[in-house]
Amino acid sequence: MKFTKKVLNNGLRVITVPMKDNPTATVLVLVEAGSKYETKEINGLSHFLEHMCFKGTVKRPKAIDISKELDALGSQYNAFTSQEYTGYYAKSDAKHFSKIFDIVSDIYLNSTFPEAEMQKEKGVIIEEINMYEDLPNRHVQDLMMELLYGDQPAGWNIAGPKKNILNMKRDNFVEYKKNHYLPEATVIIVAGQVKESDVLKEVNRVFNKIPSGKKASKLKVKEIQKKPEVLVKYKKTDQTHFVLGVRSFDLFNKKNTVLAVLGGVLGGGMSSRLFQKLREEMGVGYYVRAYNDAYTDHGFFQISAGVDNKRIYEVIEAVLEECKKLKNEKVSLEELNKVKECLIGNMKLSLESSDDIANFYGGQELLKKEMKSSEEKAEEIRKITATQIKTLANEIFANEKLNLALIGPFKDKAKFSKILGF
Repeated sequence: MKFTKKVLNNGLRVITVPMKDNPTATVLVLVEAGSKYETKEINGLSHFLEHMCFKGTVKRPKAIDISKELDALGSQYNAFTSQEYTGYYAKSDAKHFSKIFDIVSDIYLNSTFPEAEMQKEKGVIIEEINMYEDLPNRHVQDLMMELLYGDQPAGWNIAGPKKNILNMKRDNFVEYKKNHYLPEATVIIVAGQVKESDVLKEVNRVFNKIPSGKKASKLKVKEIQKKPEVLVKYKKTDQTHFVLGVRSFDLFNKKNTVLAVLGGVLGGGMSSRLFQKLREEMGVGYYVRAYNDAYTDHGFFQISAGVDNKRIYEVIEAVLEECKKLKNEKVSLEELNKVKECLIGNMKLSLESSDDIANFYGGQELLKKEMKSSEEKAEEIRKITATQIKTLANEIFANEKLNLALIGPFKDKAKFSKILGF
């Protein structure tokens, strides 16, 4: 799939991905502003600001003015915040492209952060935090980040602590946006049945005169681990949800493709080793996943599952045994080829819609400042060898690199620590 990239004089990057057979258009704005750009006192502000951008602009003073206009177009729209970026998007029938572009750009550029709306939204965000804490399969991911990175931005919750939310003031939003929502830290992606000329016309109309500035930076992640670590959170649950994680590599490391295939061997699809072991053979759980999570200056490989409380210890031992097998034995050619084609097929299936395409190219450009097509990524996957997987397994699955976070009806971590070898 062909795409074009233009850079305005102020540093704003514009990606256009024409999809002539797709009836929709997606406008996505990504900006380098996430929880890793925060201080401890304002942890949660990036996410809170994302909420507030939908609460009114100069042109559309109330939240209902924004939502009613988008709903009248039959549009799907939302926003999201991660550790390293925030995104705003709308998707609609391609004939409404100019309209959704105007609305999304208005949200991004001209939000007014009404005081009354901010006070009400504090309650909404606290309930969002409560919701995620009530979902152990989701909350255990937060525990893993805390276990790996501790008291630094990478270890903090993206939504922030409740006390921070309650203490935030309008000036916090204004100052943070001024420091981070800058053209040189922003990528606009338009994908779907659109022409590049039409996209650039809209971009130049709205963004061309926005002045650039000095982007505030984020703290570099510190990686310190000398022995296996365990974090157990007691909760009366019918299942134990756990994440077994090991430190891996940042987003720019070439070993990430090897890690993707290694993850496919362990937890990619219903024929993967861990799915077969935990679900089909042991009958202890419904889901199991294995994948690498890479950021600009750190990364970790994780295996996660929700399993029978009474059998959690044998499950962790079984997972560790499968990791050990990858260290000692090469993956067969038949299994390797199956996993590669599974990964490639799933990637292509995930890129059928205009919003998926926008995220695919936009995420690459924002964080890596380069973009590869799905075919280029597929070719990289096909080049991975069994020897590379075995070598990498020996590098990352070292006893002293193991980390286990779990939520379940347990108060003592001693037995889990023993399983991990300390």
